[in-house]
Amino acid sequence: MNIILLTLFVFIINIPFGYWRANVIKFSLQFLLAIHIPVVLIILFRFISGTGFEIVTLLYTVPCFIIGQYAGSKIFLYRKLKELIPLTSCLVMDLVRVKSNSEK
Repeated sequence: MNIILLTLFVFIINIPFGYWRANVIKFSLQFLLAIHIPVVLIILFRFISGTGFEIVTLLYTVPCFIIGQYAGSKIFLYRKLKELIPLTSCLVMDLVRVKSNSEK
C-alpha cells in the first residue's frame, strides 16, 4: 500500500512543477528549481511514510516523476492555446483566477 501512495504522491506533486517548468526559460534557475524541489518533497515523503529507498521503488517513482512533469507541461500548453486569460507559472493561481472570472 505504501508504494501505491508514494507513486500517486510523486505523480500529483509533479504536475504543478511541470506546469511551472513549461513557462520558464530552459536551464534557468527556475527551470532547475521546478525539477529539483519535487525531489526534496519526495525524499521527505519517503521518510514520513517509511517506504525507504529500495531499488524496486525507483521502478515506480521515476516514471511517475517524468509523467507528472510531462502532464503539467501539457496542461500549461493546452491552457495557453485554449484560453484568452494570460497565464502565470502557478497552476493553482491560474485555476483560482479562472474560477473567480467565471463567477462574475
